[in-house]
This record gives sequence, C-alpha cells and structure tokens, in this order.
Amino acid sequence: MAIQTSSDTELRSIIFAKERVIVKFIDEDCLICKALAPSFKRFSENPMYQGITFLQMDAAENPVSSKEVKLTGTPFFAIYYKATLRACALLSSEEDVREFLDQLLMAKE
Repeated sequence: MAIQTSSDTELRSIIFAKERVIVKFIDEDCLICKALAPSFKRFSENPMYQGITFLQMDAAENPVSSKEVKLTGTPFFAIYYKATLRACALLSSEEDVREFLDQLLMAKE
C-alpha cells in the first residue's frame, strides 16, 4: 500500500475508516525523517503490513494532530487501532519503526 499524505482534516475520518493506521509526522528540515523515508516506503509495500494504512503528515502544517499526539520532535510516529491512539514516540531507526508496526499488528481490543 502506498503512503498517503494526510492532514488534520482527513486524519479523523481515516482512523475511523481503517482498523490499523500508522502516522509519520515529518518536518521539511529533519534529516532523520529523510533517512527513514526509504524504509518507511518499503514497510508500506511489504505484504506483512498490508493491513496497515500508512500516513505521512507535515508536523508544522497540522497543529491539531501534532497536539493530539503530544508531538515532541520529528520524525514522530503514532499508531491507531480502531480509531484509538495506542502509542506514539519519537523514532530514529528502521528497527524502531519495525517494532512499532509489529506492535500495531498485535493490537487487540
């Protein structure tokens, strides 16, 4: 599945429409964001994660969502399961992102 660019306006409807969602908040000047972009794209195309909707949002352009997840810097990731924020964190490695995705896959009510 391709990574979708989202906004404050769209995020709410997406998390209610999709069971599992990961959001990557980025900043234009964030070097780690750029370094993680290829692996985030690979994860989004990996059949193991096909049940997850991958979103990317510009942190500065989406203050409502950034505030909701208590954004502390970028790249900041948030995972939602059945419209509920399950976890969020500042991640800096491909392995950290993989662990977050695996946590989302295992989410249950």
